Amino acid sequence: MSEVEQDHVREERIDMEAVVDAYNEEERAMGWYYYLEDRINFPFKAKWINRNKPEGRDVMVIEMSPEDKCSSDMFVEVIYREGDFEDVFSARLSEIEPINIDSATEEAIGDWHYWIAREYQF
Repeated sequence: MSEVEQDHVREERIDMEAVVDAYNEEERAMGWYYYLEDRINFPFKAKWINRNKPEGRDVMVIEMSPEDKCSSDMFVEVIYREGDFEDVFSARLSEIEPINIDSATEEAIGDWHYWIAREYQF
C-alpha cells in the first residue's frame, strides 16, 4: 500500500481526463499518453534522476516518446549534454523533475508522479 495520501481532486481529474472510458491496460496507457501529450508544454529544462545518477543530470525534455514505447510506462525524449557530447535518450517521466515550468505542465506531470507514487498500474 502506498504511503502517499489520497488526493481526491487529483483522483477525480485522473479518472475523468486521463483514464476516462479506459477498460483495459492498453486503453489506460493510451489515455495517459494523450492526457500528458495534450497538457505538457515542451520543451522544458529538468533534472533526470535515476539510480545510476541519483544527483541527477541536467536535460532538456523535448517531447513525449513514441506511443509504442509508452505501453507499460510513460517516457519522454530528453537531450543530454556533457561537454561536447550531446544525445537524445528516452527517460521515464517518473524520473523527471521539471525546472521552472508552467502550471498546466506542472499539474500533468504531478498527476503522473502521483499515479506512480500511489502504486497504481495500467
